Amino acid sequence: MEPAEVYTQRRTVSKADLDDLHHVNNVVYVQWIQDIAKEHWEVRASDQLKQDFIWVMIRHEIDYKKEAFLGDEILLETFVGDTTFVTSLRYVNIKNAKTGEVLVSSKSTWCLLDAASKKPTRITDDLRTVFHKQ
Repeated sequence: MEPAEVYTQRRTVSKADLDDLHHVNNVVYVQWIQDIAKEHWEVRASDQLKQDFIWVMIRHEIDYKKEAFLGDEILLETFVGDTTFVTSLRYVNIKNAKTGEVLVSSKSTWCLLDAASKKPTRITDDLRTVFHKQ
């Protein structure tokens, strides 16, 4: 199987992203992690796959390493790692786009659900290839 695709997204820190300490709020980072995972699925999966399956986060680990401030350019990078019968690991690094410094790193476990039944369902070989280089 081809290596995992690294999917990227750029953002600029806005005032709404800040907390009382005037840097990006930790909750905002978690939202960004969820947003890039969803966008990666939406961009790569076929309409049929998006109709048949949904992903839910069941575990989340995050390391906050550095702050980001108003106006900072942010680069989010994500890729899918190990996959089991019904789960896969997704990694996200949030970096300062100018310096390349990692601000936040995360590892999340996602479970694949059948969209109709909302029950866990098997990740097939076809589904595994969605997040790999074509």
